[in-house]
Formats: sequence, structure tokens, C-alpha cells
Amino acid sequence: MKPFTTLLLTCILIVLNVPLCKAQHTELKPHEAAMQLWVEGKPFLMIGGELGNSSATCPEDIERIFPKLKRIGLNTVLVPAYWELTEPEENKWDFALTDKVLAEARKNGLKVVFLWFGAWKNSMSCYAPSWVKQDYKRFPRARTQAGKPLEIVSAFSSNLLEADRKAFGQWMKHLKETDQDQGTVIMVQVENEIGMLEDARDYSNEANRAFRQDVPQQLVEFLQQHQKALHPSLLQKWEAQGCPQQGDWQEMFGKDLYTDEIFMAWHYASYVEQMAQTARSIYNLPLYVNAAMNSRGRKPGEYPSAGPLAHLMDIWHCAAPSIDLLAPDLYDSGFKDWVKQYHCPTNPLFIPEIKLEDNDGVRAFYAFGEHDALGFSPFSIEDYTDSAQAPLAQSYHTLQQLTPLITRYQGSGKMRGLLFDRQDKEKVLNFEKLTLTCRHYFTLPWDARAKQDNWPEGGGIVIQTNEKEFIVAGRGIVIEFATDSEARQQQAARTALGEDGFAAAGSGKESSDKTPNFRGTRCGLESVEQVKVGPDGTLTPIRRLNGDQTHQGRHVRIEVDSFKILRVRLYEYK
Repeated sequence: MKPFTTLLLTCILIVLNVPLCKAQHTELKPHEAAMQLWVEGKPFLMIGGELGNSSATCPEDIERIFPKLKRIGLNTVLVPAYWELTEPEENKWDFALTDKVLAEARKNGLKVVFLWFGAWKNSMSCYAPSWVKQDYKRFPRARTQAGKPLEIVSAFSSNLLEADRKAFGQWMKHLKETDQDQGTVIMVQVENEIGMLEDARDYSNEANRAFRQDVPQQLVEFLQQHQKALHPSLLQKWEAQGCPQQGDWQEMFGKDLYTDEIFMAWHYASYVEQMAQTARSIYNLPLYVNAAMNSRGRKPGEYPSAGPLAHLMDIWHCAAPSIDLLAPDLYDSGFKDWVKQYHCPTNPLFIPEIKLEDNDGVRAFYAFGEHDALGFSPFSIEDYTDSAQAPLAQSYHTLQQLTPLITRYQGSGKMRGLLFDRQDKEKVLNFEKLTLTCRHYFTLPWDARAKQDNWPEGGGIVIQTNEKEFIVAGRGIVIEFATDSEARQQQAARTALGEDGFAAAGSGKESSDKTPNFRGTRCGLESVEQVKVGPDGTLTPIRRLNGDQTHQGRHVRIEVDSFKILRVRLYEYK
């Protein structure tokens, strides 16, 4: 473009007040039936880890940790941003730690998700600045039903919202000024694991007044419009009252702890919505909130009541529409059930925290393959080894390779995830005209470790790339392929095989001439190759697998000790 033409266009844009800035670096976009996070113009999987709470308070620690994260295989790090250190004195700002995180992330090729540790962190107000903590008259505390003040500043304090919102806004403004061109920060978490403890709701005077008021019309209309899609527990409570169209919280939902929790969830979410609106008005990055789980049979108040839990998802979506997703923090058993609750048409799955374990590697495969997850992030990731042979490092480097294939097939119905342990060791997957019987590797007869009580979890991703070709990736899995007709006919007649591929034990019986004739075609393995995946999704063969490695053409398998990517080509015969 000629200089004069460029200058003329610039002047026109200025007159029309069109901003001369780069396109937004990060956004959420639908793809098939999935939601994807797009970064720098292409879909992105957050292969991540979250730092421990105090690991980003020291510049030297940040310098030491970030290169290690790159070696483990991360592309994204989740890092706290601390209100108490950002505004140590009221209206005096310090962004040095934020700047240090950005500098080290860029140096190591990492994206950043910042976690705003503001008014609440794990329910408590421990990251509020001293000037907030000490002035309990200006910033009143939440109270138990017995009147005991808690180390939790009340969500009903307008002074708290004003102060938190101001600090968050100043910090977001700084992010925009220092990172908008680079796009290092791809998402922001608002607060951390919000929730009431000891009681299901706040019993401060302001909270009690709000509890006696009618349920906001905004929520009543939401219940009416979404009645058929409401979470069963919320719908049951409303229906038990006769689906009233007006009334206070107990008139609408009954008198129990769970009504107290619904009330509190509305007000926590309303607070967060105002924080989110502030962020959006300054720098429009994707926003989310995270939840501590209601596990182990605990009741509201025994777990952090009223957080963005699955059974409260409707309340949060209604009161905080500016939040893009609700995310679970997973530290208990039942991984499959938790992620299923958080993956739904109104909520894409992101796992910002999970207990740091070697098994996280296969869980990440499962989350991406079965639930189209946006990201996966073990907690206190800096404590993990950066050995290339460590399970999580193997998993993450393999997932980095697989990213172009995973993002291509998200939401298509042609990609599935597997996750097995000793109790849950088999799953049948149905693709078009094909049945895949998938099992844990230790279901095979030859590995002595199968006799152990605890099996390492096995899992992976299965992608149908065309009618007779599959990508199988992960560790600790074995898969048999069959045509649908073959699978139906052989299910009842399946024979256990020994290590040699022959019957494990003789039956002593002659075959019957009354056996029904086999009908249809069978599916065989034409070829199995270990491959590597290029940045554009192209496959390069590493080695051909056959003979003992496919049990003479009976199955495809990946051992429990390493992660691999296989390309499987099938054929049919009569």
C-alpha cells in the first residue's frame, strides 16, 4: 500500500473512532458440537499446570520454575495474581510480580492463565489486603447462624465489591497495557473456589434482609424459560413448591440447607458478574470461575457452599452470564463422574486443578478425547519431576503432538476417550459399522503386574479418521476391532486366550455341528504403525508393529509404561 493511501486510511479510521489495534488474541468459538479456545487464530488445548499458592510471590522462584514447566511439556501455566501484593496500601499499585510472570512465560514459550486471588480464596478472605482485613466495620464479615464472625468478608458488603472491583480493574488495565500486543495471557479466573463454610449461607444482618426478600424476577424468568433443562435437584425443589412464580427463597424452594445454598449462590454469582463486567469493559479475555467439590457425603457448609457446583450451574449461569465457563477442581475419586457433570451444552469442560499424580497423564487424554476439554491442569505442577520418562511429561509431550488432530475432531462424534483401572477395565465403543472392544492392558494374560491390587490407570484417545482408519493414542490399553455383525455373533462365543493365542484351557468337548453359520464380514488389521504427528497433523511412520506386537493380528495395544500414537488400518474379509 502506498504511504499516502496508508495515511489517508489511518485518518479515516481515527475520524470514525475505529480502534487501530490487533485482533483479539484469545476467544471461545464453536466447532461442530464442541466449544474451542482459539489462540492466535487457531484452536488451542491448554496442556497446563497450576502453581502452588505461594510459588509466584518470589521473582527468583518464577525464574527457576518456568523453564522446568517447559521441560515437563506444558504450554500453559496457571498463576495466582494476589490482591494483597497488588494493592498493599489502598490506591497504591504494584504490578512487579505480574510483569515477572509475563516476562518468564514469554521467555519459555508459555501461555498464562491468571487467577485473581481477590476477596475470596478457598472460601476465605486470606488474600484480601491488610487494610481490608483490619477494617471489619467498613468491610463486615460473614457470620454463622450463631452470630460468629468468620475469616470471610461478606458478599453483601458494597464496600468490598467496590474495593475488589477497583483493584481487579486496575490490574486488568495493566494487563491490557503490557500484554495486549503479545497475547501471553489467554484467560482469567475470577476469585478462587468461592463458597461459605460452617453454615450454608451468610447470616449477617445484610444477608438476612436479602434472604427475606422475593427471589429476583431475573431468576424466576430463567426457571420458566429453561424448566425442561434445569438440573434435576433444582427442578425438584422448585416443583415441590408448585413452581411458584413469586415469593421469597423459602417460598420458592422450600426450607432446608439447599435453599440456603441456592440463595447464597445467587449472591456470590451476582458479585462475580459485576467483577466480570468490569474486566470485560477493560480487556475482553475469556473468564471462568472454579469450584471446590461437594464430595464425601458432605452437606452445604461442610463443603464450600454455593460455589459454581454442578447442581448450582443454572443459578450461576443466570446470575453471572459474563462468565464463560464453570470449572471443577478435582481432588477426590470419581474422576469420570465429575467431568461428566461439568461437560454439557451450556458449559465446556476445563479442569484448572486436579491432584498432582502420575495417573493425570491418562486422565488428560480422557478429558480431551471423551469430553472435548479446553484444558487440563494438575495443581502444584512445579513439584513434579521434569524427567522425560515421567508419565505426566510423556503424556504432555504426546498431547502436544496430537493437538492438531484432537482439535480437528472435537465435537465431530468421531473421537472418544478411554480411562481404565482395575475396577473399571472395559468399554465398548461404537463407530459407524464398527465395534471396538477396549480394555486395560493388564487384562491380557502375560503381564505379572496384573496380579497387583493397584493398577496404574490406562487410557487414551481413539479417533476414526476415515471408514477403515483409526488413530489410537495413550498408554495401558488394548483394543479389538470388529464389524458390527461380527461383534454381535462372537459376543456369546468369546474364548479366553493364553499367551500363545491358543485357548487358555481345553474344554474337553468336540465342536458342535449345530453351531449357526457365520454371516457377514469380519474385520482384520491391515497394518499398525507407530507414528509421530507433525504441527499440521501429518503422520510420519516410526515403526511397523505386527506379529507378537499385535498378538498375530488379534488386537492393537499400548503398554502401561509409555505413551504412543498408533495409526491402525483395517480391512474386511469373508
